[in-house]
Amino acid sequence: MKKHSGGRGGFKGAPIIAILTIILVAAVLVSFTLGRYDMTVLDVLKVAANQLFGMETFSESTHITVVTQVRFPRVIAALVIGAALAAAGASYQGLFKNPMVSPDLLGASAGAGFGASFALLMGGNMYVVQLSAFVCGIVAVLLTYFVSTAVSKGDSMTLTLVLTGMVVTALFQAFITMTKYVADPDDKLPSITYWLMGGLSSTRIEDLPMLLAPVIVGIVPMLLFRNQLNALSFGDEEARALGVNTKFIRALFIFCATLVTAASVAAAGMVGWVGLVIPHLARMIVGPNHKVLLPASLLLGALYVLVIDDLCRCLFAIELPLSVLTAIIGAPFFIYLLTRGKKTWT
Repeated sequence: MKKHSGGRGGFKGAPIIAILTIILVAAVLVSFTLGRYDMTVLDVLKVAANQLFGMETFSESTHITVVTQVRFPRVIAALVIGAALAAAGASYQGLFKNPMVSPDLLGASAGAGFGASFALLMGGNMYVVQLSAFVCGIVAVLLTYFVSTAVSKGDSMTLTLVLTGMVVTALFQAFITMTKYVADPDDKLPSITYWLMGGLSSTRIEDLPMLLAPVIVGIVPMLLFRNQLNALSFGDEEARALGVNTKFIRALFIFCATLVTAASVAAAGMVGWVGLVIPHLARMIVGPNHKVLLPASLLLGALYVLVIDDLCRCLFAIELPLSVLTAIIGAPFFIYLLTRGKKTWT
């Protein structure tokens, strides 16, 4: 029996995860130095030592303000959103055994986008916008799930879920268009359009708990049950023969992936391509074993969004929307991955 595929995921997995973690930590330090106000890594470390451990290091008050109030919430949000979207994408792709699946498959992104657009149209503050986006994202996926359950009538509901998700996504996209159409073109429409393009420029420390709580609640079960996701990839009958409760695992991963996707969209707007591209890249590096694939996707997703956000705020005098660069970089990169990574799905 061939063992190279399992060894690739298990034996080589730990060193690769360690390397990715080191690269991510280095990228975080560099990200704290980037921006309109120049700082060095030493300046950042001094501020960190002062704030975290109470060490009496000489740090300018400007450095402390920039690191703690401006760049810290932005860097943390980029890490969390990248990890969440990549984990959701890897889970969905494994769950549906389809490399073209992304986190917005079941309507989470479209639902969250409508929730935010409607809240902005009604003049809600940023807290109301994020809460509305989160709730509507969950509602959209619940609608997809219950409609597909009713239509499939107990049969295999994978295809029904996908088709229903497409319908629900189109429905909420229509709601978004209607919201933009009736919005005041001088006031509401620009804010709706800007939010839908995605970005982290307005992220504050106060916004982090609303992002972190659902993402942690969603990612922890995905990591704990990732071995069962491996069993599902063989098919429902084989998985049940291995003692896996297929209905529970499928519902669990759909719920968790939806939770983290809705939280990410609520915090940063519509950020595309992360959940589609990163799982492919992780699969090429560590193989299809979700025991290693999911942690690798988390790290790569966090690194990817962090780097993209750094580019967004440093490339031009005016900050680019996050989804613009994720699409410009992600689309051709995805084509490259498709040409190089066919064997990972065979």
